[in-house]
Amino acid sequence: MTVEIWQRQKRSEDEINKLARKILAEMTLEQKVNQMSGDSFYTKEAVDNMMENGYNLEPYYAGRDEELGIPPIAFTDGPRGIVMGNSTCFPVSMARAASWDIDLEERIADVMGIEARAQGANYYGGVCINLLRHPAWGRAQETFGEDPFLLGEFGSAQVRGIQSHNVMACIKHFAANSMENARFKVDVNLDERTLREVYLPHFKRCINEGAASVMSAYNKVRGKYCGHNEYLLSKVLKEDWNFDGFVITDFVFGMYDGEKAAKAGVDIEMPFTMHYGDKLKELVEANKIEEEIIDKAVLRILRQKLKFITAEDKQNYALSMVACKEHRELARESAEKSMVLLKNQNNILPINTDEVKKVAVIGSLANTPNTGDRGSSNVRNEYTVTPLEGIKNLVGRDIKINYQDGSDLKEVARVASAADLVIVITGNRTGDEGEYLEDFGDANNGGDRDSLTIAEEEYEILDTAINENENSIVVLTGGSVIMMEEWKERAAAILIAWYSGMEGGNALARIIFGEVNPSGKLPFTIPSSEEELPFFDKDAEEINYGYYHGYTLFDKEKYKPAFPFGYGISYTSYSYDNLQTELKNEVITVNIDVKNQGDIEGEEVVQYYVGFSNSKVDRPLKLLKGFKKIVLAPQETKTVSCDIKIDELAYYNDKTEKWEIEDIEYEIYVGPSSDTKDLLVAKINI
Repeated sequence: MTVEIWQRQKRSEDEINKLARKILAEMTLEQKVNQMSGDSFYTKEAVDNMMENGYNLEPYYAGRDEELGIPPIAFTDGPRGIVMGNSTCFPVSMARAASWDIDLEERIADVMGIEARAQGANYYGGVCINLLRHPAWGRAQETFGEDPFLLGEFGSAQVRGIQSHNVMACIKHFAANSMENARFKVDVNLDERTLREVYLPHFKRCINEGAASVMSAYNKVRGKYCGHNEYLLSKVLKEDWNFDGFVITDFVFGMYDGEKAAKAGVDIEMPFTMHYGDKLKELVEANKIEEEIIDKAVLRILRQKLKFITAEDKQNYALSMVACKEHRELARESAEKSMVLLKNQNNILPINTDEVKKVAVIGSLANTPNTGDRGSSNVRNEYTVTPLEGIKNLVGRDIKINYQDGSDLKEVARVASAADLVIVITGNRTGDEGEYLEDFGDANNGGDRDSLTIAEEEYEILDTAINENENSIVVLTGGSVIMMEEWKERAAAILIAWYSGMEGGNALARIIFGEVNPSGKLPFTIPSSEEELPFFDKDAEEINYGYYHGYTLFDKEKYKPAFPFGYGISYTSYSYDNLQTELKNEVITVNIDVKNQGDIEGEEVVQYYVGFSNSKVDRPLKLLKGFKKIVLAPQETKTVSCDIKIDELAYYNDKTEKWEIEDIEYEIYVGPSSDTKDLLVAKINI
């Protein structure tokens, strides 16, 4: 094997395929199974060391072969930044989804690709696109919301940005992984339409975008672990979708039987060798696994390595680029565009510095670095700007800031009553939600939530402050839905700030003092009651996933949410007019005039839904099928266009096992949120 094969140069797909087959033909069985195995061997001590002494500080390797000169895949995790070293910490994925800004997400992924390469990685495992079925899910912060279309668009943007730097993108966790505490045991039951229409479209979208790899999930689907599930990994992924990349296991407990996993379609066991390696070789030699299965897996791996590791780079990757000034500024921009303003009574925001001279900042979270959970997605950024620091940085000495951490409710009342305006920072933090790792000491997080409200002690602080001062702004931190029925009517303003990354405090200050006009929209539905949500049991051995959840469930049951999917307001207002549709060449072109009616520039998210009220089968009232984020100057009007492919109207017929488009009249809805009263509607026959 010549070293020249692995030098960076431009190659065609045909050349890559020929080279991969040539390399495979020269390999021994031992060398083949090495490509399918993590470079380290499993021991309890190795796992403890991985979690307690710094998860993913350096890449995790698989498939290094020095004799043949084959480089390894070098894994780094995500998704709020590169987990290795001291990388740029962006807002969590759920926050970035609230930006509804695909160009921004691709720029963020571009930075992640640069920082991965600069730190020696060529494989990124952070494209998490699992569906938010129920907002109590502990790892909700790692994904992009409740809607498959939104998930697919954001996941694809991440794939494009990451892979533009020759870093292989891995989409995860395949499939139906929407619970945390029971993730290693729960068996998810769902019918074929629900699987195909609700839990898989976003994975298919990322496969179509060219994602190099897929990570199987821990949970079971229809009685089989995802890592042993030939229907998911072979039938759906490799046969139906023609996926030519490779499949890896989720870490450590992603498979329990090497024979079942190999036959199902798992190509690499990560990050340790437990069931592959010599055990896989012995299974082949014992005629329990055909060597052809091994050859197909290794060919998939070699093709992707050749495609990415030997492709020409568009730039150099210096370590000095990690968390550089430009990248930190992008983290701040992302935080600014992610924050969602839900309420702004009497236009209390932005704060008028000519009138407000004394501000009370209340709550321990105001002065606590709070970038998200401390599991596999944790980024070890060198600093985090807290809300209190950001506010002080911006106002300087022009406004007196009085801070109370909430430990003394009498002091909270005194400080709040003496202020012109109160800012309460409350919500969730590390330990309240996140990855559930009960066996690893300090790495443990809260997992799935028992309640969607804030903790009792947080509520007491908030309640005291807003009772003392009617000019109270509530800022919520967290990665998913926070219920606010007890207090939302008494707060003058409500702003969701999320886990907003290393520059979050500066971004928050710029929002509330008017240097930035908020433009975020909810990537999920906030209910008025938890009883309106699907059944959820965080300790379930078995659970049924239904066809409806999120806004589709609220539409079907005619529930009135506290705040609908896609909702968010700004410091200006927008009007929608002149909805036009045209069907041509299997594409529906939708045009709408959007006007900024205010006197400041703003960004608006225009949302396009297709309605199915005339369907002969059970279908949602409407589904998101497009969105555009636009910038409008004061009093400016723009005609905003969106193309919806006819294929997007199809449903999965589980009897014919095909996607079918009904010959009916469809509704086209366009507006600022999923609330039907906010939407203009036109009808079109297909």
